Amino acid sequence: FKQMEFTLPDEYLEEQELERQRKIHDSLITMGLQLISDSYLDVMEQRCETEQLPFERKMYDGRNFQVIVDDIQASNYDLVIMGALGMGAVKDSVLGSVCERVIRRTQVDTLVVKQPMPLSEVEDGPIVVGIDGSPQSFAGLQTAIELGKQFNKTVEAVGVYDPFLHYVMFNGIVGVLSEKAAKVFKFKEQEALHEEIIDTGLAKIYQSHLEVARRVATESGVDVKITLLPGKAFEKMLHYVRERKPWMLVLGRIGVHSDDTMDIGSNAENLLRLVPCNVFLASRKYVPPIDVKAEESIVWTEEASTWIEERVPPLVRGIARTAVHRYAFERGHSVITLGVIEDAVGEILPEGMMRSLGIAAEKIAIHQKKITEGTTHICNNCGYAARETQPEVCPVCKASGSQFSTIDQATLDSLAPLEGGLEEETSFDGVKVRWTDEAKKLLRTVESGYERRRAKARMEKLARVQGGGMVTKAVALEITGEQKAITATPEADSSQEAAATMVWTPEAEQRLARVPAGFMRDMTRTRVEDLAREKGAGEVTLAIAEEAIANARQLMQETIGAYMQNTEAARQHMRETVSGD
Repeated sequence: FKQMEFTLPDEYLEEQELERQRKIHDSLITMGLQLISDSYLDVMEQRCETEQLPFERKMYDGRNFQVIVDDIQASNYDLVIMGALGMGAVKDSVLGSVCERVIRRTQVDTLVVKQPMPLSEVEDGPIVVGIDGSPQSFAGLQTAIELGKQFNKTVEAVGVYDPFLHYVMFNGIVGVLSEKAAKVFKFKEQEALHEEIIDTGLAKIYQSHLEVARRVATESGVDVKITLLPGKAFEKMLHYVRERKPWMLVLGRIGVHSDDTMDIGSNAENLLRLVPCNVFLASRKYVPPIDVKAEESIVWTEEASTWIEERVPPLVRGIARTAVHRYAFERGHSVITLGVIEDAVGEILPEGMMRSLGIAAEKIAIHQKKITEGTTHICNNCGYAARETQPEVCPVCKASGSQFSTIDQATLDSLAPLEGGLEEETSFDGVKVRWTDEAKKLLRTVESGYERRRAKARMEKLARVQGGGMVTKAVALEITGEQKAITATPEADSSQEAAATMVWTPEAEQRLARVPAGFMRDMTRTRVEDLAREKGAGEVTLAIAEEAIANARQLMQETIGAYMQNTEAARQHMRETVSGD
């Protein structure tokens, strides 16, 4: 008002009149804001009286977020509830500044309301909980269990581990290091170490967090569905939320790699901004009884403590200790010795990594069904990849060995002609990676620059994990599909999904079900839908499915036939050469 006084008419610019106008303005504004705030509190008080809940009126004058923070810090609240957006929200607003600032400055469980309706009227979906092994995530699970009981909701626990992080990071820095620095860093050795630990051990450790979550829920009389996903934590969780449309998302305010000085974890913050559902941020801590009992009742020998400190990388040392604790406790051990560690690590790490850590061969327990050189077995349920050894049971999701699809070099080689040929490239650590033409085309659909380099590295990594080192269309689709799902708005996401998804007749679906599940079925579905689009068909019929499968089978037979002819010709040439010599 003071800044605008010079624009008033001349009769208001006299000093006495100007002072009077200032007092009128101040009193009106102050009184008006107080009346509005009183009205808000009146509505809440009346509702609380109806529900027979105690209610205390509080009203403050000052900087909005600061007085709220001061009140929270001075009070002993169990829960803070805030709207994600305030009166200043516009179309593209996702999180209000007051809400964000309060969350960053307080350490109390907080429910952030994004859907402007009573919880009892929110869309009927599950309660999804993010589990990463942190005490905050387990506290969030407790809250989700209680809310599920009160509101008759199912609870789903989701864990995400990132097997791509180190590969993408190494790929990004290799080009800027000097030759001397690159030799010191030893990219090839670093990547080999990470492949052994991250690609297998980390998945099993995160699965153990989910198994503990299920046990905690079972002891509370609740059945919890658990899901383990590979990838970037907030991306995978966001995609999961958009698919499942939960009633509420429950997260630990900070994650397993944060300490108490952190205001909010990056994954929690990203999800808080991007998910469309209500979000509960757990600040409380809860350590599951199995971990409490293990810590209290089990001691480590000096040799065992020294071994894990010296041989396990700092990145995974904390969760490795937790895994060993759980293993020892469940088997009745009261002292953790080197022998217990070796047995426990055998449940987590593959044979190659165990040997590199110095574990004796006779201590390595491997339950083998069969060993086939150069073969990868992929679990159709969770995507876990086992190289050479086909597991009796998936070590991650516990699916039976019959649920694994087998991919060998011959299968991959036969795909090359189906996808336009091959192009070989050398990755940052000197490993040869082959790309099909169709995979390259999909890579080019990613926005150029950093995002494309990142997507390329993730595709290479996925191809190496699944064996064979070939980036096929199916591998590329998995990465580009993730990116489109994350970067698209919910409206665009649903329209893109509608445009990309083909309707299948029941007969066509039954025919597809006869194709082995997993890699082969996904590839076949893509080829059938491509043929349907070429024909301009509005749906996939049995006839189209049979035609696409027959075309693929014929091309594969021709490829294998040509391969066998070339092989026989080479052998004949060798026999003639040897005979001539």
